[in-house]
Amino acid sequence: MIIEIVVYNIASAIQAEKGGADRIELCDNPGEGGTTPSAGIIEIIKQALNIPVFVMVRPRGGDFCYSAHEFESMKKDIILCKKLGIPGVVLGILNTNGNLDKERCRELIQLAKPMQVTCHRAIDMSRDPFQTLEDCIDVGFDRILTSGHHAKAEQGIDVLSSLVQKSKNRISIMAGSGISEQNIHRIVAETGVQEIHFSALTYQKSRMEYRNEKIVGMGSAGGGEFMLRSADHELISRMRQLAESANTSLKN
Repeated sequence: MIIEIVVYNIASAIQAEKGGADRIELCDNPGEGGTTPSAGIIEIIKQALNIPVFVMVRPRGGDFCYSAHEFESMKKDIILCKKLGIPGVVLGILNTNGNLDKERCRELIQLAKPMQVTCHRAIDMSRDPFQTLEDCIDVGFDRILTSGHHAKAEQGIDVLSSLVQKSKNRISIMAGSGISEQNIHRIVAETGVQEIHFSALTYQKSRMEYRNEKIVGMGSAGGGEFMLRSADHELISRMRQLAESANTSLKN
């Protein structure tokens, strides 16, 4: 069982490794579902961790249909990740019709080699997840992160199970979105996935002592600057135990 923790800062990455994660997916902008982090953050986290760091290559939030300029920026980010010795990247592009943009995905995958390449939840925004599965295999993705074409993985259990069966070990199916201590056993047991993706989200109080009460927020979350996003290493450890217990039951 592979446990991947999605993180958005250095502190979360360190906590993910402490909790026993097998790797992290490193992103920026949690409010937009994850975009490409800065070069500095990528390099520092790569140096700080002993587990693999997979980097999100997504130039903006919103849909997955990108302009020519955005596509070029994705190439630049992939080249940077290779230079920094990153072992994997996470990406996905759709056409306007909701199908996987095979031509551009294939180009990015070829550029990324020998890094591993995960197709992110663009599959959940695609027209047909089973056709997208075959397209992902065809262009050379190593794995697919998916919630089973639903908002949350628990809602998409039936589709996740079908994706695992139809993949026939040609590509790894990784379940993600809304996975918690309460549902991880069920998701693993009913789908047969061998990779799980979650955040184990918690918040730590800021170390700041002085606070200007006349400013309620520097961004969209008023006052949120004094609560810092992190990962709960103890929760990660507990969820691994639950996932492995479900996996053992499947094998028996």
